[in-house]
Amino acid sequence: MMDSKTAEIIEKDRNHVWHHLSQHSVLKKQDPMVMVKGEGSRIWDAKGNSYLDASSGGVWCVNVGYGRTEIADAVRDQIVKLNFFASTAGNEPSAEFAEKLLQKMPGMSRVYYASSGSEANEKAFKIVRQISQQKYGGKKNKILYRERDYHGTTIATLSATGQEERRLHYGPFVPGFIEFPHCCEYRSQFGDVKDYGILAAKELEKVILREGPETVGAVVFETITAGGGVITPPEGYWPAVMEICKKYNVLIHMDEVVCGMGRTGKWFGYQHYGIKPDIVTLAKGVASSYAAISCVVTTEALFEEFLADGADREAYFRDVSTYAGCTAGPAAALANLAILEREDLITNSAVMGDYLLTQLQLLKTKHPIIGDVRGKGLLLGLELVSNRETKTPVAEAVAIKVAGMCMQKGLIIGRTNRSFKHLNNTLCLCPVLTITQEEADFIVETLDSVLSEVDA
Repeated sequence: MMDSKTAEIIEKDRNHVWHHLSQHSVLKKQDPMVMVKGEGSRIWDAKGNSYLDASSGGVWCVNVGYGRTEIADAVRDQIVKLNFFASTAGNEPSAEFAEKLLQKMPGMSRVYYASSGSEANEKAFKIVRQISQQKYGGKKNKILYRERDYHGTTIATLSATGQEERRLHYGPFVPGFIEFPHCCEYRSQFGDVKDYGILAAKELEKVILREGPETVGAVVFETITAGGGVITPPEGYWPAVMEICKKYNVLIHMDEVVCGMGRTGKWFGYQHYGIKPDIVTLAKGVASSYAAISCVVTTEALFEEFLADGADREAYFRDVSTYAGCTAGPAAALANLAILEREDLITNSAVMGDYLLTQLQLLKTKHPIIGDVRGKGLLLGLELVSNRETKTPVAEAVAIKVAGMCMQKGLIIGRTNRSFKHLNNTLCLCPVLTITQEEADFIVETLDSVLSEVDA
C-alpha cells in the first residue's frame, strides 16, 4: 500500500508530465515510474523498489554513479559565486575544465561549450557549413553520416541519423546530409569475408565519389555505434577511413557523446583506434549528468579557419548557446573529472568491461537466443535472434519482454528502442564506471535467469 505522499506525486506526474519516448495511453491503466533516489550504481523508485542500474541513467550518462556529494557541492559553491554570464566572456570553471580536458586529448586544442549532445553536434555541423562558405565558396557543404549511428534529436541532427524509425514523422530533413553504409560485421553486407573492415570503409569512399569529393566537407561517426546496436568497428576499418578522408580532404567528426569520458576503457573511444579527428563532440559523461554541459572540441588548425581581422563582421564563428554560459556545467565537469582520475575509473571500465564481456560470451554458449555479443569497456550489447544460422532477429516485443523481466528482478538494462523497422533486437549494457565484480555478476545472473525463462 502506497502512502498518500507517494500516491500524490505519482498522480501529479500522470496528469501533468509529458515523458520522453513514451506512449501515455498505457498510464491510464498502470502507474508511471517515478525515480526518487540514487546511490552508487543503485536507484530507487517512488514505491521503494531498488534496482541495479546497468543503463547509467537510462541514456548512458551517469558515469561516476549516483549520490556524489562533492559534485553537488562544487556546483552549489560555484553558482553562489557566479551562476551565469554569456559565453561571449569566459569564466573560471570553463577555463579550468577546458585545459584539463585537452590534456586528455592530444592533438586537440579548443573547447566550445553547449548544453546537450544534440546541440554539440549541431554546432559541429555549423562549423563545417561556415568553413564551406568561407573557404570553398559554399561547395564543400555535405556532411556524410553512417547508417545505424545516432547524432541527436533536433531536425538537423536527425537529418544525420541513420535510424529510420527515429526519423519517422519529422521530415522533410535538412539537405546536404548523406548516408553511407554501416560497419556491423555480424550483419555483413558482403557475406562471410575476411576483409570486412576494408570493404565497409570502401563503401564510404563510394559515396564520396558518387556525391563528388568537392562537395563533401565532413563525415560524422559514432566511434562505437551505441543505441544503434553497440557496433564495434571491424579490424582495418579506421585506418582505411582515415586514409579515405585524407585523400579527399574531408573533415573527421567523432561523436563521443556516449563513448567519451571513460565509457570504453580509455578516456575517449577514438583513442583505441589511432583516429586523428578534426572535431570531437562530448556530452553525457562530461559531468555524469549532475549538470547540463556539452563540448565541441577541435584542432587548432580548424579553429584558425575562423581567425580574421577584427573588423571582419562575418569570419568569426557566428553561433551562440545561452546555457553554455552557465557555470554549473563546467564546475560539475571538473569535479567529475577529479573523481574519474582519483578512483582510476578508466582502468575499472577496461577491467570490468573485459570481465563482463567474457561472462556474456559464456552466456551465449548457454542461450541460443543470443546471436552476438560485442562491445568495449562498459559499453556492451547482446543481439538476440530467433535462429542463429539465419541470424533472424527476434521481434522487438521479445527484447521489450526481456528488459521488463530484468526490471522485475531488480536490474535496469537498455535496448535498441524503436530505432529500426526490423532490428530492434539488441540488449544494451552500460553500467556506471564504479561497477564491482559482484554487481557485474548480478547483471549476468539476472540475464541468465530471464533468458532461461524466455527460452523455455
